[in-house]
Amino acid sequence: MTDFQIPDFSAALKNALAEDIGSGDITTNAIIPSDTLGEFVFVAREDLRLCGLPIMQEIFKTCDVELIASECDALKAGAKILKIKGNTRYILTHERVALNFLQHLSGIATITAKYVAELAGTNTKILDTRKTTPGLRALEKYAVRVGGGENHRMGLYDMVMIKDNHIAAAGGIATAIEIAKKQNVRVEIECDTLAQVEEALRANPDIIMLDNMNLQEMRAAVKLVNGAVKLEASGGVTLQRVRKIAETGVDYISTSKITQSANSVDIALDSI
Repeated sequence: MTDFQIPDFSAALKNALAEDIGSGDITTNAIIPSDTLGEFVFVAREDLRLCGLPIMQEIFKTCDVELIASECDALKAGAKILKIKGNTRYILTHERVALNFLQHLSGIATITAKYVAELAGTNTKILDTRKTTPGLRALEKYAVRVGGGENHRMGLYDMVMIKDNHIAAAGGIATAIEIAKKQNVRVEIECDTLAQVEEALRANPDIIMLDNMNLQEMRAAVKLVNGAVKLEASGGVTLQRVRKIAETGVDYISTSKITQSANSVDIALDSI
């Protein structure tokens, strides 16, 4: 089941506000009287999947907030997201941090939703990676879930991921898997060739990653494994190619493009 429970963002928000506001907003404080009240609305300037409303509510908790859209909504350009009414100084001082979070997280949710839509009718799931913004991983992986994707491991601590350097250090694929299984967590191994897939299969990991294989090799790997373990495709994943990868029969497709390469969407704050 998709989890829309946003992770704790208090530290990230505190750091963002301190970074931007510092000792105070000298422009707004100089121009706007301290008792001025204003009403504003956040508006989508492009089609998007909305993500980050709980952060907005926290930032503007001293204001009157009217939610017009909901978390995970697919919005069209021009759609209103939320209205806020309160102290104008406060609103303008916090505008950029609020937009940074909302635009960034909605950008991740939006591109993830596009990848997920390409896989409609298949049994393949989109996974993220550990290629995330330092300090924002939990939020970015939350945005992936809002977009309909699923999370790979959260960090180095919750799943074994055996790569080529691990295999070389351990002395081989079978040995690496055998040692890793003693950790009593899911074990995934990266394979570059069909010969490696066959060797890994005999050691029975939970997941085999097909690293940078072409479509023909992926289809051969699916046939070879025949459902005995889960298969994940990675490398060379694009929005234009992802459907063809899914049609090879793999269970998962992981890509950093839904986090590391996601563009922030265009959202604006307009005065009413």
